[in-house]
Amino acid sequence: MNFIPYFILSACMALFSLPVAAQLSQLSDIPLESSHRAELIRDVSEALTEVYVFEDVAKQMVELINTKLERGEYDDFETLIALTDQLTADLQSISHDLHLSVRAVAPPVLNADGEDLTEDERAQYHLKSARARNFGFQRLEILPGNIGYLNLRGFEDVSIGGDTAVAAMNFLANTSAIIFDLRNNGGGSPSMIQLISSYLFDESQHLNSFHVRRTDSIEQYWTQTRVQGPKMVFTPVYILTSGSTFSAAEEFTYNLKNMKRATVVGETTGGGAHPVDIALLDLGDNHFARLSLPYGRAVNPITGTNWEGTGVTPDIETPAEQALDIAQLEILKTLSAEATDEQSRFSYDWARDELDYRLNPLEAPMDGANVYVGQYGPRSITIEGGNLIYQRGQGSKMILTPMNKTDYFHVGELDYFRLQIERDSDGAVTGLIGHYSDGRTDKNARQDD
Repeated sequence: MNFIPYFILSACMALFSLPVAAQLSQLSDIPLESSHRAELIRDVSEALTEVYVFEDVAKQMVELINTKLERGEYDDFETLIALTDQLTADLQSISHDLHLSVRAVAPPVLNADGEDLTEDERAQYHLKSARARNFGFQRLEILPGNIGYLNLRGFEDVSIGGDTAVAAMNFLANTSAIIFDLRNNGGGSPSMIQLISSYLFDESQHLNSFHVRRTDSIEQYWTQTRVQGPKMVFTPVYILTSGSTFSAAEEFTYNLKNMKRATVVGETTGGGAHPVDIALLDLGDNHFARLSLPYGRAVNPITGTNWEGTGVTPDIETPAEQALDIAQLEILKTLSAEATDEQSRFSYDWARDELDYRLNPLEAPMDGANVYVGQYGPRSITIEGGNLIYQRGQGSKMILTPMNKTDYFHVGELDYFRLQIERDSDGAVTGLIGHYSDGRTDKNARQDD
């Protein structure tokens, strides 16, 4: 049986399934014979016995599925899809290993000559798919407060995704903090973990090891001492997680959390720590199944264990959909407290107030709002359609909405300008103060009617 080593389940699926996804609906039309059931159980049993990470657990699984086969408990499954779904459930009922699965797949794509694809042709299929997903680099930007944000949907192998990773990390090089969003990341290659992590440490660091059962060997992964571009050794790192964060995405999180290099925000992750091999099983009569088979276990150099079955617990627990907002607020609060100059502190506080405004909107107090109405030099405040309206000269009219500071207003959708109401000692409105994100202010006195 030919196993194709690949660390991450989602990447493996791309390797085999994407070229033939349109054909999957046809699987339910192919009748399943007893010989196919027996062939599947035999192939899976042999693979488990030879490769599965825990030999004793493999024996229990093999005994279970062969006993069920002998008792005819698989006889009522008329399609390969139904049979493999049940077989996966049976295997996981003992192993509780979410990396372990058997899935029906469409027949392999043939090349123009009607022959099986070569290894190079399969690699080209995978490269095309990975490139269409930008190698997992979904979104990259600088958030308010100079916070770098990377939404990473997968850890593609460095052999094809390395250049994109280098470009992304160099883009983040001058940020005040970095957020890695792994809430929708199902995993990937340890080589990408190694590359990205190398930008976060000065000296070489031992990230993780894998004990491979069939060879009784250890595979170690360390950060690189040299990278393309500057390192971000002192830049604060935050990682966003969810229950869907899995496998290699969990390793990245687990590594940095235990190395005290990142703060994890969100939900406990999925709990899959075992690297996997992939086997394409030919059962005859155009029936094929894909076996995802864990062959080793992660051994963290700090904890001596891993996150299998437990997941990685966050430092700041919050629903996944709120994790980005919570992380930003935490970062801005910390950066402001640690700032050594007033300009930096002002910038962080400005960004924090903006985020707080977005998260906790207030309604303009229209009762008594007439006290704001008036002309203030080139600026004016009016009431139109039940809203306070700001306008400068003949410029656009923008709605004023209150912020969480007394007499401070957000102006339309502008993120670089706010308006403050100026009052005298008796509380009467006497003018407007314009506040800008670069720290500038300007004032206009209220004009007498």
